[in-house]
Amino acid sequence: MSGSRVQAGRNEDILKRELTGRQLMMIGLGSAIGTGLFMGSSLSIHYAGPAVILSYLGTALIVVMMVYCLANMSMVHPTAGSFGVHAEQVLGPWFGYLVRYTYWAANAITIGGEATAVGLYMKMWFPGVPTWIWVVVFALIIFMVNAMSVKSFGLFEYWFSTVKVLAIIGFVILGGSLILGDPAQSLSNLRAQGGFMPHGWSGIWMGIVMATFSFMGTEIVAVTAGEAKHPKQVLKQSMKWMVIRLILFYVLAMAVMLAVVPWNQVGGDAVDQSPFVKVLTLLEIPYAAGIMNFIILTAALSTMNANLYACTRMMFSLAQSGFAPRAWGKVTKRGVPLQALLVSSFGLGIAVLLNMLTPTAYNTMFGISIFGGIFTWLIIFVTYFCYRRQAEDKLSLIALFGAGALVSILLTMLFHEMWMYAIITGLVWVTLLSIAYGLMNIRKRQQEQAPS
Repeated sequence: MSGSRVQAGRNEDILKRELTGRQLMMIGLGSAIGTGLFMGSSLSIHYAGPAVILSYLGTALIVVMMVYCLANMSMVHPTAGSFGVHAEQVLGPWFGYLVRYTYWAANAITIGGEATAVGLYMKMWFPGVPTWIWVVVFALIIFMVNAMSVKSFGLFEYWFSTVKVLAIIGFVILGGSLILGDPAQSLSNLRAQGGFMPHGWSGIWMGIVMATFSFMGTEIVAVTAGEAKHPKQVLKQSMKWMVIRLILFYVLAMAVMLAVVPWNQVGGDAVDQSPFVKVLTLLEIPYAAGIMNFIILTAALSTMNANLYACTRMMFSLAQSGFAPRAWGKVTKRGVPLQALLVSSFGLGIAVLLNMLTPTAYNTMFGISIFGGIFTWLIIFVTYFCYRRQAEDKLSLIALFGAGALVSILLTMLFHEMWMYAIITGLVWVTLLSIAYGLMNIRKRQQEQAPS
């Protein structure tokens, strides 16, 4: 990827490099450890039962392969456009355009989903206040954090990520002590209500499909590379340790949860409360449920913060490549692409409207955003395969395996009644983007051919 053909590669010149390696790792953890785990894991448990532990391990394998591919490309070309710029250079401008806009839109929707989750968490303390009001309040707070500077964003994300990492560790320690106190009961919980695999291998596979959403956000470390100090030195190490810790946290948290409480009491096909809060409520530990609810609320805010950052930088990258208005590629004196930030906040408006119209707003936003995340990972795998194929690198086969797994996940969702709308919506989005890209190129050619 040397000798970039695109303007996006120059964006490092105007963005301020103020993020440290430790902040990069915590931002990656912060983006991934959010509503997907604290809220969405309820769906994975519903499909797989106790075997959701295997589902998370299967998903973790896909994530490890994706991060390997992304890290290797980002080491060569660290940029705020990340995989979008890589796709543009290796696969062509259409792919770079497509993946960046899809990732941008999916993350914007995810921000709305996180905001919706915040509203649901607040109902524990203020059941009479409509969810959409909390969406508006916390959306304004997160917007202001991103509008100040990348330094304020990094500081905010570092400490919020630290809170939720410590919360998961505390949850695992608490659950572990309960397991050691009554190991026979813990084993019984893992085998009760249909056994360890109540829905068989198909349930485990559906658990993988849903668990994929829990790991989305790991790719954001590469997006931050354009504003990181010494990106080539810290990027690979940050991504490696982030993934290792993420897998440990997810798998241990699921194992402890399902050993302490029967799976059918925390899993469900409709998401209305965090399974972590349900567990602590069922255990009747004084104040523990309220404390955990506060912690996962901060986790949702952290993920909102990280995703809004990622959206903004992706739109900034699109503007730098000429795929969006040039004004969206400008930055303030503090190095913030403010106009790109404003445009990237549209998902919060959608969240407000959905929460006013339907009680299942979270499920709706969850389904739509999962397509964008899977599509992004798929393009990362395809880009890496094409990038390394010329060097006859046998490890490029990792990309083929990862891409095959993601295509299988998309097909599973397409033929599943509950989630097919997400894939159909995603395919319509890709089609409309492609038409817009074609019209944009026609217009450019007409302008070039017009007499001056």
